Amino acid sequence: MSGEKDLQQLLKTMKPEHNPGDYVFCKVENLEGISLIDIEMFFKEKEAITLILKKEIADTLQLDYSVIMSWITLTVHSSLEAVGLTAAFSKSLSEQEISCNVVAAFYHDHIFVSKKDTEKAMEILRLLSS
Repeated sequence: MSGEKDLQQLLKTMKPEHNPGDYVFCKVENLEGISLIDIEMFFKEKEAITLILKKEIADTLQLDYSVIMSWITLTVHSSLEAVGLTAAFSKSLSEQEISCNVVAAFYHDHIFVSKKDTEKAMEILRLLSS
């Protein structure tokens, strides 16, 4: 199954879900001493490796981070070729001055917002979905 491409259907069925916990973005030069099981997501850039981890793991590993975030998953299976979903929800969030960092994985889109904006972001996403 390749996922949903129709924007209206995606918006109607995106069903945002808040994943419990506090998450942070950190950077490292390599993964030495870090277990893959402790990493939620990572991306290798030419400057460094970006890690998304639970805050308590980053603290245990003594990694630096600048903001504590909440993780929201859009539970609809969106196609990697879908057009407009990220633009639609990021526009709605930005109109309320909520910054979002987005990771599109194979099945779902994942949105990271500042912890202080969690409830407001969830409300906006639910309204967008109705």
